[in-house]
Amino acid sequence: MQLNTGIPEDARLNIVEGLSRLLADSYTLYLKTHNFHWNVTGPMFNTLHLMFEDHYNELALAVDEIAERIRSLGARAPGSYHEFAKLTSVPEATEDTSAEDMIRALVADHETVVRTARSVFPVAESANDEVSADLLTQRLQVHEKTAWMLRSLLE
Repeated sequence: MQLNTGIPEDARLNIVEGLSRLLADSYTLYLKTHNFHWNVTGPMFNTLHLMFEDHYNELALAVDEIAERIRSLGARAPGSYHEFAKLTSVPEATEDTSAEDMIRALVADHETVVRTARSVFPVAESANDEVSADLLTQRLQVHEKTAWMLRSLLE
C-alpha cells in the first residue's frame, strides 16, 4: 500500500538513510557500553558499572524508537551486525581497556552520535517531519548530557 503522510518519497528516503546511520551508531554504542559494564575494573568499578547499566538500558529503548520511526516512514530498519558495521561511525571495543580509557571512548562515541543526529536534523526539518525532528532533538539532548557527565568524571 502506498504511504501518503505528506512527506515526499525522496525526503522520506533521505530521512530513513540518516535515521539508519543513527540506529547503527546507537546500537554499536549500546553494545560497547554493555561490554564496558561487564568488563570495567578498578577503584571506580561500582560507580561505572551502575552508570554504564543505566546508559545501555536507555540506549536499548532508544534503538527501538529509532527503528520504529524508520518503519513508520515506510522502510525496513537495519537490524544485523553486518548492516550496522556498514553504517556506523562508532568504533567497536574489542580489547581490555582501563576505566579511564572506557570513559574517554564513550565521551567520543556519544559526541559521534550527536554529530550523526545533528546531520539528519536539517533533512527532517526541511521535509516538515516534526516527528523525526522531535526524536532527533531527544537523542541530541540525551547524548550531549551523557557526554558531559562522563567528561566530568575525568576532570
